[in-house]
Amino acid sequence: MGAAALATSSAESSAPGKPVRVGVLALQGAFREHRAALARAGAETREVRRPAHLSGLDGLVIPGGESSTIVKLMRAYDLDAAIRAFAADGGAVWGTCAGAIVVAAGIDGHPEQPRLGLIDLAVERNAYGRQVASFEADLDVDGWSEPFRAVFIRAPRITGVGPAVRVLARHDGVPVAARAGAVTVTVFHPELSGDDRWHADFVARCGSTERTEQPPRA
Repeated sequence: MGAAALATSSAESSAPGKPVRVGVLALQGAFREHRAALARAGAETREVRRPAHLSGLDGLVIPGGESSTIVKLMRAYDLDAAIRAFAADGGAVWGTCAGAIVVAAGIDGHPEQPRLGLIDLAVERNAYGRQVASFEADLDVDGWSEPFRAVFIRAPRITGVGPAVRVLARHDGVPVAARAGAVTVTVFHPELSGDDRWHADFVARCGSTERTEQPPRA
């Protein structure tokens, strides 16, 4: 089964009769690519630029970009408090690349940078090098039968995880994907891989009432 077909199958089986609605924070970064992948996974999608845009959503993706710029824009539009409330109310949140920095509890070397603090992990910005040092790598993902080809572009590094955080994938022994409750982080760009399994998994989790300890779907 191809990635697109697998994505659609996972989404349809997760929420029969009820469309899964997923927003993508559209202040900066690769939000269009995420919307396309989520749509292939069977979700209804919406660009989120104001707190009111979170209404009725099951999940929210915070894409890559420049983390400090994303947070400044979030604060300007009162989205930081709105997203915290959305997560506290059970909404699923997924931060990718810079989005992983935005949702983290700590940022090494930049303790003053605002962040949402939705997941108990620490990150280091741009730890895998500048854009010219971008690379791809096959990752073994916990619970998946086949590796995932991940695209790393100016990726942050996860430098510490709390006791309630589950590591989902590692590269050279270092965590690159993790989850705690309904909050997921990936330091790479799954929307650029051509493989929709991460998006299918997120849509399936958004459509489930039991998000806490479900493994990723292969």
